[in-house]
This record gives sequence, structure tokens and C-alpha cells, in this order.
Amino acid sequence: MLEFLKDYAYEMSELSQALTVFGAMVIAIALAVPIPIAVSIGTVIGYFMLDLDFAGIANSMYTGVEPFPLITVPLFVFAGSLMEQGGMARRIVNMAESLIGNVTGSLGLVAVLGCAFFAALSGSGPATTAAIGAVMIPSMVKMKYDPAFGGAIAAAGGALGSLIPPSNLMIIYGIVAEQSIPRLFLAGFIPGILATVVLMITTYIIARKRNYVGDGIPFTWSRVGDSFYQGIWALIAPIIILGGIYSGIFTPTEAASVAVVYAFIIGWFAYQELTFEGIVHCLKVTAMISGAVLIILGPAKSFGELMSLMSVPDLIEEGLTGITENAFLMLMIIAVILIITGMFMESIAQIILLTPLLLPLVQNLGVHPIAFGIIMVIACEVGFLTPPVGANLFVAARITNLGIDKISIAVLPFVFAYIVILTLIAAFPDITTVLPNFFYGKFG
Repeated sequence: MLEFLKDYAYEMSELSQALTVFGAMVIAIALAVPIPIAVSIGTVIGYFMLDLDFAGIANSMYTGVEPFPLITVPLFVFAGSLMEQGGMARRIVNMAESLIGNVTGSLGLVAVLGCAFFAALSGSGPATTAAIGAVMIPSMVKMKYDPAFGGAIAAAGGALGSLIPPSNLMIIYGIVAEQSIPRLFLAGFIPGILATVVLMITTYIIARKRNYVGDGIPFTWSRVGDSFYQGIWALIAPIIILGGIYSGIFTPTEAASVAVVYAFIIGWFAYQELTFEGIVHCLKVTAMISGAVLIILGPAKSFGELMSLMSVPDLIEEGLTGITENAFLMLMIIAVILIITGMFMESIAQIILLTPLLLPLVQNLGVHPIAFGIIMVIACEVGFLTPPVGANLFVAARITNLGIDKISIAVLPFVFAYIVILTLIAAFPDITTVLPNFFYGKFG
């Protein structure tokens, strides 16, 4: 039987072989097989069809988890969790509240701005949603906001955790695409600011339509000064982390280690809110999030190498360039693909699996890998907000005690806001390279 299957595989075209591998993986995922195992199943079938040595799978899996920069991911997750437990998240919210003042929808605007601030500390979308949402959603409900709307704001704002540096998705993309992580971090600043502004505008429009009033506390400079004084240690954190990276004092991996130490010292000694139980909770959160990342890396690396052996990147390029050779249209087609796959696949898995397939195509159309990385991250942010996988939706649903269906409907205007940003970056990808070019000089 096995020999018959091998003979049949030899007669298949490269396209048919690739579709068989993808089909096996998709069917496994549809049958609720965990994604790492589903990817492994597809890889094993592909190796069998090509009559390759199965030792290659083990070697690929090992090299997939070997890169030293990967340790940056659990370190930033741990640092962000320590900052949440140590009181930084609450102080960030207080600073945002003092800046916004008593305007229509102020609590929603504070939630978005708070997420933007915390994103510069955590590097994780779900972690940002949890940290700011836990503080802001109860406050919004108390002020008669629709709980689903409050959850949608926290989920959408939390997605900024993957766009505003440091970003775990950018780290993974940098490793897979072999691009500079500091340059990717710089490239995310302007899109991150644009996304924050668009989300705040969206929040204000909805709040004005629904007549959500402010918090009743007028803006005063004394309140701003007091809140910033109380939150000074939270403000210093991104300056130390990102400033150290761009000044060359330490690498992104070393910066993540510094962030952990800093978060512990401030939470334990300065704010005195971090407890032993809180540290244990942070370790559990880090283990769950980091474990989900690492367990997919090995199978995804072997799957990516198999796709190269099957010439899948060339097949994809041939198929898509047959539709259009316009870079903007191509990027929008790829964005649609990423958004659809993001509904069913975790964002890190998307980046690991699809970057090797799509990056050569856009590079041939003149799109820089740094710009494409930011576009991929924004598309993945939409995946955070779309069921059935949307991680941020589940976090917001847990905080609001609502079903994910209600949060999914409420978040639709914010999904549209991210699509607007995605379209803008795809139309003007040079937006992403302005800061990297300024700090490091123009690069190829």
C-alpha cells in the first residue's frame, strides 16, 4: 500500500503534491487537532511523498527552536505580566485619564491610550488587553457603557501590543525573515501612533452617537502632574528598554532581561504591590503564552523547508502575479489572505508558516521586507479580533462575563479601523521605513 502511494505521488505535479499537504493540514485543523500536530501531519505526508529522510524533520524542528533571540519572547511576556501585577498598568491608566479629561467617551479614549502606553511595555496583544481591560472595563460599565462596547475597546486597543514596540510578533517575524529586530521596532512606531489615533476617533464617534458622557472630572494641569509623578517609573520603563536598544547599549534580548529586572524592582520595592503569589501568577502566564509559541516553531520550520522543496513560493508567485503585478493590489490580496487565515490560526503560527511563502513574492515587486513585516503584523492584529480564534476577544469576554459573540459584533467598527490603517500602509509602505532610515541610514 505504501509503495502504491509513493508511486502515485511520483506521478503528481508539484501543485498537486502541495495541495495534498495543505489539504491534510487543513483537515486535521478542522478536526480540532492542535495546530502544531496538524502541521506535523502535513509535513510527514510531504516527506513521505517526496521520499525524503525523516531525520530531516527532527533536524528542522531542532533548528526551529535554536535561535537565541527567541528567549526575548518569554522575557518580554514575563516583564509585561510583572508590570501588570506590580501596579504599572493602573498608573498608566491614571496618566491617560489625566490627559483626556472630561470629554465625551473619555473612559473609552483612556482605555485606548492606556493600551498604547502599556503596549510599549508588554509586547503582547492579549497581555495588553488583560492589563488595561481589567482596570477600564469595570469603570466603563459603572458609567453605563455597554459592556460589549467596553470589551471591544479593550480588545482593539490591546492589539496595539503587537504593533507598538517591543512586539513579540515583530521578534518572530525578524527571526523568520532574517531582518533586524531593532529596525522592525522602529518601523512600528508611526503605524502604531496612526492606529492609536484612528482607534480613538472610532471610539469618540461611537461614544458621541450613544451619548456616553465623560467621567465628570475636568482637566487640570495639577492632576496631570500628580498622575505623571505617581507613574514616573512606568514612564521610564520604555525609555530604558527601547533607548538601550537604539543606543546600542544592549541587544533586544538583553533589553528583555533588563525589563524583567526593572519590573520586579519597581513592583516589589518602589510600588510595593508585587507579591510572591503575583510572581507565581506571572510565571504561569509566561509559561502558557511562551509554550504556545515554542511548540509551533519546530513543526512550522520543518513545514516551511518542505514548502521550499516543493517550490511552493514559486507556485504562489506564479499564481498571484497572474492576477496582478501592482504592489499595492498584491499587498491587499495578501492582507485578505492573512485576515482570513487569522480567523482560524494563531498569529505567531501565521507568521512562521506564511512569511517564507509570501516574502519572496513581495520582494520581487519591490516591497521592502521591513514594510511587509509591519503589514503582516497589522493583518495579524485583525486576527486578534476575529472569531473563532481571536485571542483578544476571549480575554475581553472573560473580563466582561459576556459571550464572545457579543464582543465580536461590538468590535466590528474597530476591525474596520485596522483595515483602514492596513490599506494606508499598503499604499504608502515608505511610512514604515522613515524612522529606520533616519536612525540607521538607508538600507537595502
